[in-house]
Formats: sequence, structure tokens, C-alpha cells
Amino acid sequence: MAEEPSREQGAVVTEAAPTGQPRPPQSAAAAPTRDLRPQLAMNDDGDDEIADVAVKIENVGLWYGAKKAIDGVSLDIPRNQITALIGPSGCGKSTLLRCINRMNELIPNVRIEGQVSLDGQPLYGPDVDPVQVRRIIGMVFQKPNPFPKSIYENVAFGARINGHRGDMDELVRKSLEQAALWDEVKDKLNQSGLALSGGQQQRLCIARALAVQPEVVLMDEPCSALDPIATQRIEDLMQELAADYTIVIVTHNMQQAARVSNRTAYMLAQQDLVGHLVEYGRTEQIFTSPQDPRTEDYITGRFG
Repeated sequence: MAEEPSREQGAVVTEAAPTGQPRPPQSAAAAPTRDLRPQLAMNDDGDDEIADVAVKIENVGLWYGAKKAIDGVSLDIPRNQITALIGPSGCGKSTLLRCINRMNELIPNVRIEGQVSLDGQPLYGPDVDPVQVRRIIGMVFQKPNPFPKSIYENVAFGARINGHRGDMDELVRKSLEQAALWDEVKDKLNQSGLALSGGQQQRLCIARALAVQPEVVLMDEPCSALDPIATQRIEDLMQELAADYTIVIVTHNMQQAARVSNRTAYMLAQQDLVGHLVEYGRTEQIFTSPQDPRTEDYITGRFG
């Protein structure tokens, strides 16, 4: 049986019961002795301070039952920029992404420690509604998953159940325009979303996420199931959306991370099979002059 995980003083610990419902946070004790602090790529002035932090991740660790998945991850995510999480399969990228909007708590027997904050407000705590967290931090998944409803209802669904009282037609139009899909579907809004191509379905899912007016959009490998042309449209769309939203993307495609992101975090599961943050900084520096040799090995294709 795995040893009881060490817990840092003052951290918030959330456990998901077998039903998937989080239990009240508990205080934690002693930090790991191993120094696994990530290398930070410096800017030209020698510091890496982010002036406007949207999401702050502080010493986050997560267990699936007795299996520790990620440990001691801390990073600041800047507002209105694209942050990419890269690393080999099994390093905890998607797990960390789901910690940001508390999606992991839907999985039975998950335990989370540390804290994630949005605009300085903690997202883990006894008085925080995880459903509300998932409304203001939207998510787009790896495989397009439109509802078996019309294109219109796919976009309107989330806004309607969240009590939207404005002009629904205008909201649907605006969301589809933001997702660069309006011109392609404006004459067939009553047709099934399932009849669209794969790339169109993924943009429909992005429109659905935008319709509830989130502050942050998480994307878990949104282009992995798409052809190159559809991938380019999603990448162009991400860069357009960054003017209004903070975007965090998980990708196995290092060229994609280099093309679209402002900052990149490299994660790696070491011999203990626990994901750690190795290096985090501006994308240009991560890809051209990484400070950690493990990052360079991954970037140059020596492994992974």
C-alpha cells in the first residue's frame, strides 16, 4: 500500500467520495523533501514576473485512490494569453488541466491538495460551488462531443440552464461568430450538430463553451482528432479568442505549442511515475534555450 502522501502546511485538501462529491477541505502537513521546483525561463530583463495573473496554481497534487498522479505543481497563468502544457503521455497534463475547473472531482476516490485561484479567489473550499467554477472556466475536450440536438440548441443549451434571460438568438449568433462557424451554419441552425464535419463539430463545442460567457477556456488536445486544415482553423481561432479569454491548452504537438502559445509548461513523470512540472516560461525561450536538459531532450525528440 502506498505511503500516506506528505501535505504542506496551509494547503487545501479536497477528497472526492465514491459518489464523486468533494468532502470538506482538511489542513495539510509537511512538504516533500525532494527539490522539484521548476526552472523558469527568464525574460530579457532577467525576471519572469507575470504582470496580470488570471489563474494561480499553488502546490497542487492529486491522487487517484492510492496512486499519486501529480505532485507539487505551481505556476501562474497570464490573462488573455495562451498557455500550453506539453510533455509525454502519462505526465499529468490533462489531470492538471482538469484541476483548474475541478472536473477531477467527478471521478470517484480522487483526492486533491493545494489551491487554484481565479483572480485571487480560491476555487477549492467548503463554500465554493464546483458547478459555478465550471461555468466560469469552460472546457473543450479532445474529441468533439456535440449533443444530439440542433446546432442552435447545442449553443443555447448551457446558457439556458444557467438562466440566461437576454436575446437567445443574438447569443447563439455571437457565440458561433466567435467560434468562426456562423457563416458556415447560419442557414441550417435547425439541423443536427452531429451532421457537421469533425472540425465544425469542434468549433461548435467551442461556441457552446463560449455561450455561457466564461473567463477561462481549457482545451484538452482539441486538434488531436482533426485533419491539418481543421487544425489550422482551430489554432487561428484560439489566437483570436485570446483577446477576450484566458486559454490553457494541452497538446502533444510541440509544433502547435510553438505556433499558438505565449507560455509553455513542460511536465514529466519520472521514475516514480508521478507528474512534475519541470520548466515553465515564455514559449520562445522554452523552445530555443530551455534551462533544464530534460526539457531540451524532449523538445529535440531524444525521447517522448
